[in-house]
Amino acid sequence: MPACDACHVHGCITHALENLPKNCPCLQEERPGQLYTGEEYTIAHNAALVESEGYGRNTRVEEIMDFAHKCGYHKIGLAFCSGFQAEADIFAKILRKNGFAVESVICKNGSHSKACLGVSREQQVRPQREFEPMCNPIGQAMRLAEAGTELNVILGLCVGHDTLFMRHSAAPATVLAVKDRALAHNPAAALYIADSYLNRVYRFIETKYPAPKTGE
Repeated sequence: MPACDACHVHGCITHALENLPKNCPCLQEERPGQLYTGEEYTIAHNAALVESEGYGRNTRVEEIMDFAHKCGYHKIGLAFCSGFQAEADIFAKILRKNGFAVESVICKNGSHSKACLGVSREQQVRPQREFEPMCNPIGQAMRLAEAGTELNVILGLCVGHDTLFMRHSAAPATVLAVKDRALAHNPAAALYIADSYLNRVYRFIETKYPAPKTGE
């Protein structure tokens, strides 16, 4: 099975295809013409242009608009977290100022209780509240599909909720920002300090889910 994270050859980048690891995907990869046809070809082609034309200069906000314009997407769907209300408002204004139509759906759409998912009061973020609304990413995807969006943008959805949104999104989807409440929504910071201040990440599972003692 592939283990590209541990590779130091990187023949895929240099195109030096000799001495590759036996599990290198370069030895098994289908030809691009087999994988990228129709809309996939258009998306991949335009993504490469967005990368090269604004490399190191354009922000992700600008890259999303450039990508949408190149692909001919006019109606943009915005699936955002309630904690990103201010950011969603600004992003939608930017999109509209640049000629895009925007349909947006908040994560708490439908106002359903977390009890629907078997979450008890004690398991809620705020147990003191009688009602705590669940996030409804499938509902977000459904509402945007009904609106006929051509490209959906994810803004701050929780881990797992973003998984469900991407699974159910009828339109192609991209991400503007992800949620990391502990690191000001910069999850890569955990990687930069994993070998120093945040080395607890290497022991997270064994700490949170300790193996039962022998004989238990």
